[in-house]
Amino acid sequence: MSNIYVALDFPTWEESSQFIKQNKLQGAPVKVGMELFYREGPDVIKRLKEDNHPVFLDLKLYDIPNTVHNAMKNLAKLEVDIVNVHALGGSEMMKRAKDGLLSGNNSGHTKLIAVTILTSFDHNTLNNELLLPGTVTEQAVHLAKLSKASGADGVVCSVHEASSIKQSCGDDFLTVTPGIRLQESNHDDQKRVATPSYARENHADILVIGRSITKASNPYLAYQEAIKEWNHE
Repeated sequence: MSNIYVALDFPTWEESSQFIKQNKLQGAPVKVGMELFYREGPDVIKRLKEDNHPVFLDLKLYDIPNTVHNAMKNLAKLEVDIVNVHALGGSEMMKRAKDGLLSGNNSGHTKLIAVTILTSFDHNTLNNELLLPGTVTEQAVHLAKLSKASGADGVVCSVHEASSIKQSCGDDFLTVTPGIRLQESNHDDQKRVATPSYARENHADILVIGRSITKASNPYLAYQEAIKEWNHE
């Protein structure tokens, strides 16, 4: 499985395609989120797969178990590499999501991962707004263990929780980490961020990088820099 996914956080396929071509990113792993998918629908996934892009479909499903099961059954037919749900949806929802994925004529290679605590959250958000006790790491580890017990292949988490999650869930349990910033990048609206090299040192398996690449003056060079940082070159 590829290690670095570029977040195609663009409103249209035309802009996404232009970005890929201009920056020689044909075949690079990409993340498709709500903004692009809700505009273009499943067709955007088909186009990316035709150009040999590994795809992480980041829709963060969160609803009653039956609804998530049926939605996942439909998404399974797209045969992306990674798809996700919200761990806060609970064990039954995640189990039903996995059932839907497996029963949707899926090739079997799609990984189901669950979002733990969003990287835009910090301790204040968790404790004072959501009234969830403990630290961010404690909550992330708890949700990761729940996700594993419910059939998920891994979780979305901050780099800062990845090592603790590996210790609790095992080395084979995937840690997918957004909030990645290159050395010279701004943090924007994410609070728990890290560089690619720090991510690898802290047991992240897959990085999702958006604005550090897409908003760079030279996105192609930024992508290559991310690979170098990941490889400690």
